[in-house]
Amino acid sequence: MSVAIGALRLRNPILAASGTFGYGLEFAHLVNLEKIGGFVTKGLSREPMEGAPGPRLSVTAGGMLNAVGLQNVGVKAFVREKLPLLKRYDTAVIANVFGYSIAEYGEALRVLEDAEGLAGYELNISCPNVKRGGAQFGSDPLLVAEVVGAARKAAGRRPLWVKLSPLVTDIATIARAAAEAGADALTVANTYPAMSVDYRTGKSRLGNQTAGLSGPAIKPITMRLVWEAAKAVSTPIVALGGIETVNDVLEYMTVGASAVQVGTASFADPRASEALVERLAKALFDVKMFTFNEIRANFLSQSG
Repeated sequence: MSVAIGALRLRNPILAASGTFGYGLEFAHLVNLEKIGGFVTKGLSREPMEGAPGPRLSVTAGGMLNAVGLQNVGVKAFVREKLPLLKRYDTAVIANVFGYSIAEYGEALRVLEDAEGLAGYELNISCPNVKRGGAQFGSDPLLVAEVVGAARKAAGRRPLWVKLSPLVTDIATIARAAAEAGADALTVANTYPAMSVDYRTGKSRLGNQTAGLSGPAIKPITMRLVWEAAKAVSTPIVALGGIETVNDVLEYMTVGASAVQVGTASFADPRASEALVERLAKALFDVKMFTFNEIRANFLSQSG
């Protein structure tokens, strides 16, 4: 059941996704953190952020809209208050990091570099670059290379994963830019911009006008992105998007993922990630395959 994501080995390929699992501590009384492969913290910024006004969540057909606004305590408070408590658990803790300039990414990572207890970092590049007119870092291969390269220099101690935006015309080009700049793994992909309005009030159902769509509705679209990215680079792919069942996990692995992250499902069932671990070994046995690579190879032999 163990998988290698570059130099990082996980006990199994099931992680809880950023933004859906808090800092891990909020779920520790509900989930056995030592049974899952690990989890990704909610996004951490250089300074604390209050986030978006409420309401922040809205159920929609096939998924959920969220507009949390990247609320977090800030990277220094995380190291001071959260990380010491997380050290009690034998699980891989991946710190998700974001910023609105390359300097902000670097400063946040340098704080984490001086701390103990982390297995790696996940770089959220779906943020607007305020120094470049607000364009998303993740939408331009030159910006991707620049921010990932700077992060790689700031974060030399641990593996660096890069979480790609789905809002690109060619995910393969973006994946290559991130890999060549030093990414140890690629997380594919972030949520999809969306919105929901109430025609009776003429208002958004959320505090923000727009939000991020996640859940089962996005799985087929994200699966294609995983496939395209996996064809473009040899860098490991960590997939997320609508994962609720063991079939979802294995289908993503079939098209090239080495591990997966469980997100929206954790809102309905906090134990969703742990339950998937328990079912995964049986599912492999049922199809008479004993490694995840066999599943991938079977698809490649059929599709070319």
